Formats: sequence, C-alpha cells, structure tokens
Amino acid sequence: MTSQIHVALRPLWLCRACAAPWPCANARLALLAEYRDSHVALSIYLAGLLYDAVEDLYRLSPHDAPKPAALHDRFLGWAAPRTHRPHPTD
Repeated sequence: MTSQIHVALRPLWLCRACAAPWPCANARLALLAEYRDSHVALSIYLAGLLYDAVEDLYRLSPHDAPKPAALHDRFLGWAAPRTHRPHPTD
C-alpha cells in the first residue's frame, strides 16, 4: 500500500484505508521513509498536524477528546529519534 492511501480522514483523524487512529502504522512507515533525511522536518510537519487534530477533535467532542499526552504520543512521540540522554546530576 502507498502512503497516499493511508491518509487522515478529517475531522475524525482516522486512516481512510484501515480506520485506525491516524497516523496508523502504515502511515508512520511511509512518513519515516519520506522524511528519512530530516527528522526535524518530520517533527515540524507532525506538530502542525497535531495542532489541527487537537482543534478538530476537541471541536467534535470536547468532553471525550483524547488526552493531550495521548495525542502527543500519537502524532510526535513515535517519530522522535531514540537516543539515550543521561539524567543530569546534581
């Protein structure tokens, strides 16, 4: 399947192809491939979509919308490069 098939159905933010919460697994893989040379650009793109999703989902259902942390994980958390960061010492 191509990345164009696994696109968001707005304002519900479900995948048009598989009905999973967008970005679904296939959309994530396609986005990682598309932005393989720039994780910063991917993060900026996803942050803009997160902003749109928050607006849409809270407008549709202000009392049942996903929690902010869940939306962050859904849109941005998976795309962050995995690096070990040491904890600051006192």
